[in-house]
Amino acid sequence: MTNDQSMNSAQPLGSVIQGSLTGGLEVRLHPDISVEDMRVGKFLVVQGMRSRFFCMLTDVTLGTANQRIFASPPGWEDTFLREVLAGSGTYGMINLSPMLMFTPESTETYSPTNGKSPNPFVPSATGLASFQPQTSTTMELLPVKTIPSHFSQVYEASEEDFRRVFGWEDDPQRKNFSIGKPLDMDVPICIDLNRFVERSNGVFGKSGTGKSFLTRLLLAGVIRKNAAVNLIFDMHSEYGWEAVAEGKNVNTVKGLKQLFPGKVEVYTLDPESTKRRGVRDSHELYLSYEQIEVEDIKLCSRDLGLSDAALDNANILFSEFGKSWIVQLLNMSNEDIEMFCDEKRGHKGSIMALQRKLLRLDSLKYMRAVCPQNYINKILQSLEAGKNVVVEFGSQSNMLSYMLVTNMITRRIHEHYVKKADKFLQSKNPLDRPTPLMITIEEAHRFLDPAIVQSTIFGTIARELRKYFVTLLVVDQRPSGIDNEVMSQIGTRITALLNDEKDIDAIFTGVSGAGGLRSVLAKLDSKQQALILGHAVPMPVVVRTRPYDATFYAEIGDPAWEEKSDAEVFAAAELAKADLGF
Repeated sequence: MTNDQSMNSAQPLGSVIQGSLTGGLEVRLHPDISVEDMRVGKFLVVQGMRSRFFCMLTDVTLGTANQRIFASPPGWEDTFLREVLAGSGTYGMINLSPMLMFTPESTETYSPTNGKSPNPFVPSATGLASFQPQTSTTMELLPVKTIPSHFSQVYEASEEDFRRVFGWEDDPQRKNFSIGKPLDMDVPICIDLNRFVERSNGVFGKSGTGKSFLTRLLLAGVIRKNAAVNLIFDMHSEYGWEAVAEGKNVNTVKGLKQLFPGKVEVYTLDPESTKRRGVRDSHELYLSYEQIEVEDIKLCSRDLGLSDAALDNANILFSEFGKSWIVQLLNMSNEDIEMFCDEKRGHKGSIMALQRKLLRLDSLKYMRAVCPQNYINKILQSLEAGKNVVVEFGSQSNMLSYMLVTNMITRRIHEHYVKKADKFLQSKNPLDRPTPLMITIEEAHRFLDPAIVQSTIFGTIARELRKYFVTLLVVDQRPSGIDNEVMSQIGTRITALLNDEKDIDAIFTGVSGAGGLRSVLAKLDSKQQALILGHAVPMPVVVRTRPYDATFYAEIGDPAWEEKSDAEVFAAAELAKADLGF
């Protein structure tokens, strides 16, 4: 079906009766349109005289033409009177938030001699305004700077509209990835992975809404399209190998290592647990006391129960003993501590408390006094080789281990990327350009808490906006616990259901026109629905997320993707563009 034919066959849903650019549009539904078919989050289009507006439905209300109807409503059994009132005395109203618009511009201008209409939207034989392609038309989507006129007609978005706004997965010009489908249509919604990895991103939602499945889906897309190399800190062993699927039946879903055996490597802090789960070809990961710096301890001070005085004395110890400060401290007797305090002006009570608290590190399976090799360098080598790395915690999945290990590894890898980026900026040689790195962390509010974010590596990365080719993918159920400045730098936010008002407010930090979107977010289903907004999508959209199942495994691992030549892919894309009227 051509673009022209699909518009002619569309049924208008209602007419714009009033509105504003900031407050959105109020639309009165036509009498034959049921208000029950209008759902928050629906994608609709408004046909103006010159432009076409892409909008999201943000609210549904009921209206009456006469206040006397409120005072004396018809009885439920009086179906005749209710039908008489429907559409005239009573009617449905919807609120739309305009997100994008495009105004076709013809290279041929109107004149009495050529008979070309200056308005590309002309009435069809049915009386509906439809888009008539001109000789040469450019279709550039733009931010909304105006609104349609009174009585402009509202239509359900067609498949062509969705593809025009969100693109298609086989586009050779972009690394598009289908994240899901609209609530009421069977057409893919794509995110631009090149734009996705340009900035730090977030996956949010309360417990049980499928954040891990959404994250796994996104990571699979980034790996499949080679948009970035990934470092994934897998707290609950959900991403590397098999994970338990949600639902009543106990079954499992594939991990990234199973989907991409040649592109993913698993490093484990608990080799015994990893072997029990049947993970193949995993690498052991150990850390030494000599690799722990005061900054690493500072991030874990809440879990270790350390005071500010203890951290100050840790700095004194580090200044004296360097990398071996923890080993020296753990081997000190009370007399040694007293002598040290007399010489270096330390505080005996604080150092003894620090010693007691750091003894907890001895119980961690992966900690060693000295390691036979530098395992962090091994991870770096894997990333340099284009391998995606999953760090599994196994039985070591407590917050102390997660924050300590994640911080230690991230700080050193970021330091390496800073040097690589500086070298690239100096040489301007494309061969020196670092491959973009995306670091995935869970329980992100613990790393990005306002009290500590200024002094942590994660706050630094979030504020850098990929200055050094490193970004974050934060996964959290309490976005209100994340620093506001960091939240304002989150490029793309993929959000499942949230109930807490503070969390909802946090999602829209730094987002203009968020009033209507708040109601959309609060009305999401608890499973397999998400609101996507930000840098990687042209406009906010609610999707039924793509199922992570056998069909997805087949699509993501389809060898035909690899086997298509560039010419075949380009030809397919040009055909798709022609079908959409581009």
